[in-house]
Amino acid sequence: MKKRNLILLTTVCLALSACHPASAPSSGSKTSVSEASASKQEESKDLAADESLSRELYAMDTVMNLTAYGPNASAALEASVSEINRLDSLLSISSEKGEIYRINADKEGTVSEDVNALLSRSLELSQMTDGLFDCTIEPVMEAWGFTTQNFRIPSEEELEELLSHVDYKQVNLENSTVTIPEDVRLDLGGIAKGFTSSRVMDIFRENGVTSGIISLGGNVQALGHKPDGNMWRVGIQDPHDLNSTFAVVEVADQAVITSGGYQRYFEENGQTYHHIIDPRTGYPAENGLISVTIISADGTLADALSTSLFIMGPEEASSFWKKHRDTFDAIMMKEDGTVMVTAGLADHCSVTTGGNVEVIQE
Repeated sequence: MKKRNLILLTTVCLALSACHPASAPSSGSKTSVSEASASKQEESKDLAADESLSRELYAMDTVMNLTAYGPNASAALEASVSEINRLDSLLSISSEKGEIYRINADKEGTVSEDVNALLSRSLELSQMTDGLFDCTIEPVMEAWGFTTQNFRIPSEEELEELLSHVDYKQVNLENSTVTIPEDVRLDLGGIAKGFTSSRVMDIFRENGVTSGIISLGGNVQALGHKPDGNMWRVGIQDPHDLNSTFAVVEVADQAVITSGGYQRYFEENGQTYHHIIDPRTGYPAENGLISVTIISADGTLADALSTSLFIMGPEEASSFWKKHRDTFDAIMMKEDGTVMVTAGLADHCSVTTGGNVEVIQE
């Protein structure tokens, strides 16, 4: 099983996931250092603008890779790693130290500024997508085994009961105080990595870094341009061949986040059940799309919409983009292999599979 697979093809491979930068800076050297083996002497040396440092860590149940260029790279990376670990603890639903864990246990409580901001944004995105993104879906995910790895097919009666408690409108957030009903559980994991990737970009900027790229379990976000002035090239993993890409998109100061039914699933009695659950039915979404990639300057938005548009299906997703085209672009693959690309990407996306391509016009 794979989750949010994005393959980063800079000179240093940031992650094997579903999108990936496809080329490296044309000049300069690169220093790649894992978190565990980083050399203090190497970290403290002055880097040229086209030299980089990298960090790898495990957080939010996934491997993360961070790369920053220039003389301030080390400080930016250290601050970013610290912030990622802090947010991981804060947003955990399994650790007693987590604020979300505490809210789920107590059903009421005051939350920190970060959790307040993320939960508030979550509710906004739920409203924007008519509930297709819903931070209260976790009990249904657990019933299928996607949060515990104890996979099974829930009965219709069980799903009906669980769905009666899945509704973001039951979450009350007022002045940093959260209240939820007894049978409701929160999980902000659906946008946590997108939120975190945008936070890392802020930390990079605060530390004077103007060029960098990160992969948080495949959620890719790029800062600025590559040191040689070119845009970052991110490849989108082919659902039919996980070792290949079907498209490459050029980005700068944007997140590239993919959702697909091929990334995380189980099989039973010859049937495949993937992890993208339609909150309207309680079952894995089967609406004609097998891969959805969102490109946006807002990592949190991209994280939420990658799953929401997947659930919508081709026609509804296209209409949704037309309504919100100023905030994101998308690359989507249908079940028949047709690739749909929004018009905003026309000059910055190339499809490499040779199949049918549809450009979604405004």
